[in-house]
Amino acid sequence: MGGLKEKLKEVLFSVLPITGIVVVLNFTICPIDSTLLYAFLIGSVMVIVGLTLFLFGIDQGLDPIGHGIGNTIANSKSFALTITICLVIGFFISFAEPDLGILAGQVDRVTAGQLTRLTVVIVVSVGIAVMMTLGMLRIIRGVRLRYVFAAAYGLIFILSLFSSQDIISIAFDASGATTGAITVPFMLAIAGGVSALKKDSKKGEEDSFGLVGISSTGAILGIVIAGLIFDIDSLGGSLPEEAITKMSLLEVYSTRIANIAWESFLSLLPIIIVYIVFQLLSFKHHKNRVVDIVRGFIFTFVGLVIFLLGVNGGFMAVGTQIGQRLAEMESTIPVMVVALLLGLTTVLAEPAVHVLTNQIEDVTGGYVRRVLVLVFLSIAVGLSIFMSALRILIPGLRLWMYLLPGFGIAVILAFFVPDLFVGMAFDAGGVASGPMTATFSLAFVQGVANRVPTADLVTDGFGMIAIVAMMPIIAIELLGALYQVRTRSSPKTKVSTKIPTGGNHG
Repeated sequence: MGGLKEKLKEVLFSVLPITGIVVVLNFTICPIDSTLLYAFLIGSVMVIVGLTLFLFGIDQGLDPIGHGIGNTIANSKSFALTITICLVIGFFISFAEPDLGILAGQVDRVTAGQLTRLTVVIVVSVGIAVMMTLGMLRIIRGVRLRYVFAAAYGLIFILSLFSSQDIISIAFDASGATTGAITVPFMLAIAGGVSALKKDSKKGEEDSFGLVGISSTGAILGIVIAGLIFDIDSLGGSLPEEAITKMSLLEVYSTRIANIAWESFLSLLPIIIVYIVFQLLSFKHHKNRVVDIVRGFIFTFVGLVIFLLGVNGGFMAVGTQIGQRLAEMESTIPVMVVALLLGLTTVLAEPAVHVLTNQIEDVTGGYVRRVLVLVFLSIAVGLSIFMSALRILIPGLRLWMYLLPGFGIAVILAFFVPDLFVGMAFDAGGVASGPMTATFSLAFVQGVANRVPTADLVTDGFGMIAIVAMMPIIAIELLGALYQVRTRSSPKTKVSTKIPTGGNHG
């Protein structure tokens, strides 16, 4: 169980900072209702235990399955079969993604059903399936990532010109929320499985990343196209009051566990079915291997249930209350400072961030250190939440004023940094906005928007995840530029560093 201890150390380092911030706020400028505070503290313990078990289970179960499916797809001589497999897997893993369900539920609640949970989940899942399939075909055909992202975001920009601000906010939020705890590990594993079979090892390393980023553009396209088809102009809404303060601690968690366990089971069910089918037709794993994978599924399921129970039991309500109380203060400085600190810390507790950063270190043979990637991601997300709060406090500051130049810079930088970092960057944009961001941080921002007279709850309350999905792309591309400068200035760098330096060719 040495691996379990290592995961626990990682998770403690990730979760304790945000817990500390909430406790300090409670005893200083922002007292929290006692029941809510206790629910949050219990939730923090659950997040630590759940995330540890989840990450351990991913290594044992989902990773081997994803790599196996990737190998099968790469070896398939049937173009139609490859497309069918990708479309089916892409739709179902997105449909069952817990993060997407959380966001879709919040959209449904805040818009009073004008954009229902089921509608959001279906259109996003269709978009993810299509773009994931194109992403897989890109790996197989060897198309450069920079061209794919330039085309995808170019199309998004054109469609956004004809869309409402509310739809754009929700669409970009969906792109971040849909690449979460289940989707990301599976996509990374599939991409790694296909890429591992490439004869050119450098090309294989580059193609291990990028699939998550390409897939997440499908979520944006799905919502924007749906908005145009249904002719949705504006979405009004209100923030329902949380009832946690009126409940006992036992009720806070007992009323949620059955629903969360069922949703977690549904999240893993498509992957279980896929594994059974591939085991019968392709893998034919030995009995011991099957037992290991089943054990991994059990760890993943139990960890996911405990994690989501902790997040939903205390984190969302605390986030909303802190946001509301800070926004009611005369000075805006506390809101801005807390927004920055929350961004710096919440990203460290995202499950998919750990999966991605570990894979980055593994694929690059340790040359790109995961700690450095985590630092860049932390700063990027800190600035993201800060920018989101600033947008709420300053009337006239619109989401597109961030996203248009931000994603424009991201696409332009893609032509000047190594391909490996382009894939990492766009993947990082998706993984940085997981369940912690979709619950605690989004609840905080919506709490602020709910108390600022000049803010609109839908237009300003959503859009935060979009910024969180954008800033890490720029941050990791800048990290890639630094590595490229370092590599070029050190001609004696060993070949084993595996960092491609020809990023600005063609």
